[in-house]
Amino acid sequence: MRIAVVGLGKMGLSHFAIVNAHPDTETVACEQPGFLADVLRKQLPRTTIHSNYEQMLDTAGLDAVIIATPSSLHGTMVRAALDRGIHVFCEKPFCLDWREAEELSAVAEAKGLINQVGYHYRYVGAFRRMKEIAASGALGQITHVKAEAYGPVVLRPSKQSWRTKKLQGGGCLYDYAAHPLNLLNWIFGAPEHVAGSALLPIFSTETDDQVMSTLSFPEGVLAQVSVNWSDDSYRKMYTRIEMIGTRGRVNADRQECQTYLREEHPALPGMRKGWNLQNTTELTRDPWFYLRGEEYSAQIADFVEAIRDGRPHATENDFRSAAITDRTIDMIVQDSAGVQQPVRQTEESASKTQKRSWFFGIRT
Repeated sequence: MRIAVVGLGKMGLSHFAIVNAHPDTETVACEQPGFLADVLRKQLPRTTIHSNYEQMLDTAGLDAVIIATPSSLHGTMVRAALDRGIHVFCEKPFCLDWREAEELSAVAEAKGLINQVGYHYRYVGAFRRMKEIAASGALGQITHVKAEAYGPVVLRPSKQSWRTKKLQGGGCLYDYAAHPLNLLNWIFGAPEHVAGSALLPIFSTETDDQVMSTLSFPEGVLAQVSVNWSDDSYRKMYTRIEMIGTRGRVNADRQECQTYLREEHPALPGMRKGWNLQNTTELTRDPWFYLRGEEYSAQIADFVEAIRDGRPHATENDFRSAAITDRTIDMIVQDSAGVQQPVRQTEESASKTQKRSWFFGIRT
């Protein structure tokens, strides 16, 4: 199948490499004119590099697109592909406006198109095991959850990019906190209430670098969220979820899943009373296709296979689930501002989005 990777930045280049190596795909790309596009044309002469997004959609004979552009462009670019009957994988966060996320979810479902968002932690073995344990009942009533993410992304005022612009990337909340929030949504669904939210700048001038919030989920689950992408005590991004229940607890990160049980439970055969340690390597299914991390390879392989096999949707992280995370993010924004009702995109924001879209030839 013919897949276009749109936006060749950090994640775009990663997706491009994975798709380009997949045995069932033929890859094209779309990137604005410049040094990177010139290098790719020189190094990959057999790969077509487009510079106009909508023109590519109309002429390249695509089965699917992978969108890895700045977050503010996602909604318009996703819609353009869906309108042409093209399957879509979009990097997270899905949309900066949760209403647009829900609308695009409905469009993709009505058209029967495969749709997926790049929340790759759902493919990490330790987090998948954590979800199974939470659902098993072995922990009893889950009452307290801590969701954390830290890393050295923005460490000085001069290190600014579209990710630190409020109207383009949304800052730490949208770009970084989205990961642990999506894991919470995956396990517990949508929160019923959000309180005590704080969005704090450290180095950024337009948006937040640190996020703190408390989320109330159904059945009495209370989750505390702490995220900081200006934390250089970590060498790279670190995400951790801890759950405490009346009969045990589970801690999971990228490397391992630690489970403490007060008593053995029939739903978890082989796990004993006390502490149980399982490494991601033993929990992750052996990938038949691998390039740059099993979770990144697995999510793209799932997307490709869902299209190839005519499945109604990808295995994990479809638009509808990502829309829940977009709504959760908006609840935190509103709570931090003391606003009860969500705000709509302003005319100024819409105008700036339109100006940023010129090089893709998008009609906004």
